[in-house]
Amino acid sequence: MSATSVVRPSYAAVLRIPHARRTFAAALLGRLSYGVAPLSVMLAVTRASGSYAVAGVVMALFSGTSVFLSPARAALIDRYGPSRALVPMAAAHTSLLALLAVLVWRPGAASVFVLGAVAAAAGTCTPPLGPTMRAVWGRLAPDRALTQRAFSLDAVAEELLFVSGPLLVGVLVGLAPPAVGVLVGAALMVVGTAGFVSSPVVRAVPAGRRDKGSPSVRRRVLPGLRRPVIAAAAVGLGLGVSELLVVAFAEGNGHGGGGAAWVLAALSAGSAVGGLLNGAVAWRVSAGRRLAAQAAGLGLALCAAGLAQGLATLAVAVAVAGVFVSPLITTAYLIADETVAPEARVQAGAWVNTAVNAGGTAGAAAAGVLVGWLPANACFAVTGAVLLLTAVAVARGAGGARERGTGDPVPLV
Repeated sequence: MSATSVVRPSYAAVLRIPHARRTFAAALLGRLSYGVAPLSVMLAVTRASGSYAVAGVVMALFSGTSVFLSPARAALIDRYGPSRALVPMAAAHTSLLALLAVLVWRPGAASVFVLGAVAAAAGTCTPPLGPTMRAVWGRLAPDRALTQRAFSLDAVAEELLFVSGPLLVGVLVGLAPPAVGVLVGAALMVVGTAGFVSSPVVRAVPAGRRDKGSPSVRRRVLPGLRRPVIAAAAVGLGLGVSELLVVAFAEGNGHGGGGAAWVLAALSAGSAVGGLLNGAVAWRVSAGRRLAAQAAGLGLALCAAGLAQGLATLAVAVAVAGVFVSPLITTAYLIADETVAPEARVQAGAWVNTAVNAGGTAGAAAAGVLVGWLPANACFAVTGAVLLLTAVAVARGAGGARERGTGDPVPLV
């Protein structure tokens, strides 16, 4: 398919792009490891150590190095190309996961320091398949309208992975020790990464240039990503706060964890529906203005959640909030992909992804403090106000020439 081909944008058209289905399926298989390995590690360490505190420390090291070093690993992919960079990352990551599985197979077989060191090293090497796949989508899609649908499809599929991953772990731990789940996560990463890097379109991605005397890639990438990164951090904050607040609200109204689970399921369902609708619309406004409007919509929905008087009304409010979550993240990725040079696409996506995860971590911590001071309803309103302020900040300067996002044709790299 050439850059000048006229393709009616649709999800079917995305999957008809040569090699798209094979490449996307392999990337999703590897990314399923993100939903399987962390929970399996936590359960296995808890069983081996007999301490939730130890498991929490090990998980913090595993997740922290995985999330916050993601831009650094993405820089290696931009510099050397996915085929050369992903293979050693996946080999190191899965080998360390296998070692961790051996260490936690028998209770007391390894010290806390050894478990923490191996977990931190495994997280450091986590292959950033999500940002890399989105960079490949940017090269595969012949115009921005098709890229928008590809990114929306990618976001919805990723959300489903993070729901199905823990379900798979639940099945595994009913049949075998939790350490088996760690090995399954490693196997998924090996098979998915191998299939991904063997795709012709991935092998064709060139290594980045490193010109003498040029400014560093970081200095060229970060200034253009301020607004999408701010918006991504805000939506992560909203999600992190909401998860804990839903539990606090359910317990405060006489419902157990089951009631909270249904409300959180409504949030995920709303996000999936919103993501699919966002990708199906032929937008006529810039991605920057959409980003501000989506942040405002999410903020208003969270403020409405603060008015909920029962679990049913809260479920409706958070489902409406979810409608804005996936579109907001998708639009942030789209702006990041359009803003930077082609040789920095993976890094751009990794910065947005890191912002979402960092915001979620900060949101969970903030919610823990807020619920000690304020009722859950008031905490929802405060969180909504933060999103509204974010919308105002993002709206400044939105709609620039670099933020098309409406289907303007661009040449394939």
